[in-house]
Amino acid sequence: MLSTTSYQPNYFSIDDILATQERTPCKFLQNAPRMGKLNPSTDEKDLKAGTELELPLWLVLDASAGRQMIVAPELPKIYREAYREILKADATAVDLHKFNLYFYELGSYVKYFDRREDVHNILLHTFITRFRFIMDLANNADSDPTVQNRLDMLERRLFKSGHIARTKLNTWLLDSGAPLKAANMVTNHRKRKRVDDDLFA
Repeated sequence: MLSTTSYQPNYFSIDDILATQERTPCKFLQNAPRMGKLNPSTDEKDLKAGTELELPLWLVLDASAGRQMIVAPELPKIYREAYREILKADATAVDLHKFNLYFYELGSYVKYFDRREDVHNILLHTFITRFRFIMDLANNADSDPTVQNRLDMLERRLFKSGHIARTKLNTWLLDSGAPLKAANMVTNHRKRKRVDDDLFA
């Protein structure tokens, strides 16, 4: 169910835990004593200001919070301009699974690193553009069982929900045996329209 996923920090959300494990580029603004082990390219015990590393997002979020920031975070490459231009050109043609399995979940965090709100805008554009595409896939899932391989985790849940709803509708239409009829309001509206057409013909 869609309700099992939280798009806010959630200690018990598996999706949130996995999304915040993504390694995120950042630059140390201060010396970090006894943190040299975080940098595999040096044997020094301390991390010096100016050191650039990729750290898990959950660590970057804490280290970049507050007035005295320890690190300055940067955008992961999948949210930078080159990738944004690809999504703007045709988001439905993109294999979002290859970008990141938690593209929207991760983006909901890193958008705060972008003061120009380009990440926010591309997340919204991508979702709106791909939503109809996902619903079309859900209605025709039997024709290509591999379609889910191009979707991120949020889109897969939407796809699954849409496919289940379509299957239930088809089953009801086949098994109910009750013919579909127009509602009385629609029928009466058509009758009035015909009368008006006859009067003003």
